Amino acid sequence: MLRHLSKIITATTTFLLLCNSVALAKTEKSQSPDRFPPSPLEINTVDPLLPLKPEKQPLSAQERQQLEAALDKLNQQAAAKLQAGNTQGAFDTWNRELRLRRYLGALQEVQALGRVGAIAYQKNERPQVQYITQRLQAIQQQAQSQKPPELELLQALGQAYQQVRSPQRAVEVYNQILGIVRQQQNAAKEVETLLTIGNLHLDWFDYPKAAATYEQLLKLAAVRGDTTSQLTYLQQLAYIYEQGKQPQQAIKIRNQLVQIYQNQNTFTQIPALKQAIGSDYESLARENPNLLREAFNNYQEAYTTAWQLQQYVRAGEALQKLIALYRSQGQIEEALQASQILIQSQQLASNFYGLMNAYDLIGQIYLERKNYPQALTAFHKGLEVAQQLKHEENYFSEQIKKVYGQMPQ
Repeated sequence: MLRHLSKIITATTTFLLLCNSVALAKTEKSQSPDRFPPSPLEINTVDPLLPLKPEKQPLSAQERQQLEAALDKLNQQAAAKLQAGNTQGAFDTWNRELRLRRYLGALQEVQALGRVGAIAYQKNERPQVQYITQRLQAIQQQAQSQKPPELELLQALGQAYQQVRSPQRAVEVYNQILGIVRQQQNAAKEVETLLTIGNLHLDWFDYPKAAATYEQLLKLAAVRGDTTSQLTYLQQLAYIYEQGKQPQQAIKIRNQLVQIYQNQNTFTQIPALKQAIGSDYESLARENPNLLREAFNNYQEAYTTAWQLQQYVRAGEALQKLIALYRSQGQIEEALQASQILIQSQQLASNFYGLMNAYDLIGQIYLERKNYPQALTAFHKGLEVAQQLKHEENYFSEQIKKVYGQMPQ
């Protein structure tokens, strides 16, 4: 009897637990919002702006013209709502426009998607950007299934992906365009597409891929014998390798630039390039000290060439690099000799702030060597310039006091 009663109680308890679980699940389901609502671009509703059953037969020329005019008005209405602060209402109107744009063809739809997507990104409307990106991907799949794909549509897709800040998808599209224009042997379009790809990589700080793209452009320019484009691409590559912390590659590119300028008898750019090459070698010398000699040589060439060209400010910059390198290697006499040339370059450049700092530099070097009379002379000269500039006077006065305090009595 007791065993039978126990079975009844157990069965009843199990049934009640099951009922509670089902009720709880229903409650949770009713309380939990739909985390993935349908895209407003995929809502299938009858719109009064459309003729009857537009999906079964293409729009006539008149119907297309009427629809275009109506959609342009919707765009204007949405922009007005946004300006008035009604963001939700604006995007509701734009979504209606975008749903209807597809009846005017993929190209028009993609252009409209990019336009609205750019606004959504700017306003930080992330769901809207996602809806538009998803629709662009669907159109892209359809476009790629066509043989051959429509080039104008692909270009519009690439532009739209840029507008919604989707660089990887944009590059994917532009790479497909690149393949098509190469098959067509359209050299101008090939260069244009590579430039777009390269700039996309640069915009998103992908320096290795940007470098690879500009290296392709450089080869094409070399084959054409286009020196002007070669210079442009080499300058861009020098910047890319510098930003990407690749000094070895930067040296190669900058040396090519130097060679071109020398061949053209255009020497004005060479001092800056030589100084940059020196900095690249100095960076590499941290791993390979044998490369320090190359750093010295390039800094010296930078300042001597700048001096010959009367670029005294540039000469001073290169001399400062050279002096710092001499000091780091314990070559103090060489550093002092270069400092005297630095004084001359700053005087010739009428760079009084640079002159003041040069005297300070010389004073510090002499102070480190405990050559107090020479240090005093340098700091006094620095003070004279500081007084003329009404700048850093207290600093030089303090340095002079410091020297007197260290001098043996």
